[in-house]
Amino acid sequence: MLYADVIVDISHEKLDRSFQYLVPENLEKEIRVGMVAAIPFGNGNRERKGYVIGLSQTPKFAPEKIKSLSRLCSGEETTEARLVSLAAWMRERYGSTMAQALKTVIPVRGKVKPKEKRRLYLNIDREEAEKLAESMEKSRCKARARLVRALLKESPLDYSRAAGELGITSVVLKPLVQQKIVKVARSEISRVPDLAADVPREPDQELTASQEEALDIIRKEWKQQAARPVLLYGITGSGKTQIYMKLIEETVAAGRQAIVLIPEIALTYQTVRRFCGRFGNKVSVLNSRMSQGERYDQFRRAKKGEIQIIVGPRSALFTPFSELGLIIIDEEHERTYKSETSPRYHAGETAVKRAEMEGAKVLFGSATPSLESYTKAVKGEYLLVKLKERYRSRSLPDVSIVDLREELRAGNRSVLSRKLEKAIDERLSQGEQTILFLNRRGYAGFVSCRSCGTVLKCPHCDVALSEHKNGRMLCHYCGYERKTVKNCPVCGSPYIGGFKAGTQQIEQVLQKKFPGAKILRMDYDTTRTKGSYEQILSSFAAHEADILVGTQMIVKGHDFPDVTLVGVIAADLSLNAADYRCAERTFQLLTQAVGRSGRGRKQGEAVIQTYHPDHYSIQAAAEQDYEKFYQEEMGYRTLMDYPPAAHMLSVLASGQDEELLEKGIGYIRKFAEHISEAQMVRIIGPASAAVGKINDVYRKVLYLKCADESLLLEIKNKIEKYVEINSGFRKLYIQYDFE
Repeated sequence: MLYADVIVDISHEKLDRSFQYLVPENLEKEIRVGMVAAIPFGNGNRERKGYVIGLSQTPKFAPEKIKSLSRLCSGEETTEARLVSLAAWMRERYGSTMAQALKTVIPVRGKVKPKEKRRLYLNIDREEAEKLAESMEKSRCKARARLVRALLKESPLDYSRAAGELGITSVVLKPLVQQKIVKVARSEISRVPDLAADVPREPDQELTASQEEALDIIRKEWKQQAARPVLLYGITGSGKTQIYMKLIEETVAAGRQAIVLIPEIALTYQTVRRFCGRFGNKVSVLNSRMSQGERYDQFRRAKKGEIQIIVGPRSALFTPFSELGLIIIDEEHERTYKSETSPRYHAGETAVKRAEMEGAKVLFGSATPSLESYTKAVKGEYLLVKLKERYRSRSLPDVSIVDLREELRAGNRSVLSRKLEKAIDERLSQGEQTILFLNRRGYAGFVSCRSCGTVLKCPHCDVALSEHKNGRMLCHYCGYERKTVKNCPVCGSPYIGGFKAGTQQIEQVLQKKFPGAKILRMDYDTTRTKGSYEQILSSFAAHEADILVGTQMIVKGHDFPDVTLVGVIAADLSLNAADYRCAERTFQLLTQAVGRSGRGRKQGEAVIQTYHPDHYSIQAAAEQDYEKFYQEEMGYRTLMDYPPAAHMLSVLASGQDEELLEKGIGYIRKFAEHISEAQMVRIIGPASAAVGKINDVYRKVLYLKCADESLLLEIKNKIEKYVEINSGFRKLYIQYDFE
């Protein structure tokens, strides 16, 4: 016997699970996951439609109690049904509720309606209309007369104009429509403007020999029956986007659609302009700053096939294309592809799963691939394709590393080193542009010595201790803590503490030192309003400013030909974050930052300021040597059992009752120890989360490490069931996350 798991009525949030139905014998060969089926539902066995999300031969209840599926509503799976199947996979993989997963993959539900444009037409001949208007004026139907007279002058007439200028209401219009004097024509209009309207079309750029070679390798792989995802590793400025465009062109020509994922909204402006210049109105955009109505319009247009290419951050992955052929994840190393809310999915991993369901191809692209992706490529799970030189053989920028300890000894306490200050002055005199980057995101109050560079670390986890306001320093992996120190334990210097500089402070220093310079700042504070990203970036691209100061959003994928200097204010901010990925993060940020310089015809320069000039991540970034960094970092990950050398499951528990939370996470640890007793599973914690309390809700985290990912998935499923059947956990919220 065959049983089907069916999701019923996806619009109803309370139905957070699937229901099992018996598949009739005559449908066993026909039924597939993703199809729409009619089922008897509830006590009255009312027929409802549902999506088939799983098939098995094992009943979950007594077979005699399982109802039989009525019929299949269509012979094919629909786009929405495939997305529902994807939601079911996400629920299982990432441990969320089905309602949360459905909200993620089908985000626009509810009462959003298409936006309509209404036009009014005169539906009788002019002579009759003249007589009618006169009659109406005499009978004091002046509003109706005004409308008829207006239509005699202009037909069709926009309804919004009629309402605004003539004071026409539905009460005035309704009898005229009923009497067939006036006709109303409705047409659906998009809330999203035509992005390609003001973008000049660009001709195809000639590909270099290395780009053509890379394309041929990708095409050959994708002709295989079991085609693998491709990791395109190309140094900054090597022309990865041109390869993206060529593959998209071929996908669209084959009658299929493409999704291009970018890590941040900040990249949308430049990326969309480039794609619109090549593909015109076939391109559109989707991001979280759009209104529900705008997102609804985009999904409708995509579903109807009016757009072939969608560009956007993580959520664009769920665009309901019916003929999806290609998914590109640009800057695939970025952590923004990982959701911070349940389900805590990774867009790259989910893209591979969606492509598998849709028969589509996946391309990852980066100058600094994540260790996870590169390891998969090394093992052969992904195809690795390399671009080792810049487009048209342009040279990489000259990179200098400035030791901030030496600057302190020389009496310079400014955020700008002497070398960086001199370099900025030279660029201003030459009419060239500068980017100053402060890698502040992820900074969690680490403590370092300005004299010798020592960073206070956890003795058990090799991550920086985080400084807290209560005079304690804490490790957010194992819970180790100690008192905040006043003097460096290595050299005894009193110059020990957290780095306090921010983008606003840097801007003020620049204004004082270079009063004639035009400065733009791009950070969280300056980009809160809609359209602020585009405004700042377009101003800088138009050379309306000399210096752009910002956080990590300014070093991702932007291409400014006049930028010949990049300055990294303090590389140590990301290097010493309380995270095992801090060296990887630092290498990626520095490499990407350095790569923004010298992308035009002029030679570029980069200055990296640091208290750790000898650290392997900083040295490798200065040399733009990914292989060197990969070998060093993987040695560390293997030693400490961190991903991708091993897999890691984190269990995040939160609740308003701190005592109950302590007990609950403690019980989960004991249960995890019990079920993994005979296995090679390492358990760390529980410890306070990086932010231990948010809005009066306490947070604790537990880490489980193991070489076998399937074993961790099995443990996660058992913990889920354990939490579900024990009432003591009802006041706690449990989330799961895989690394």
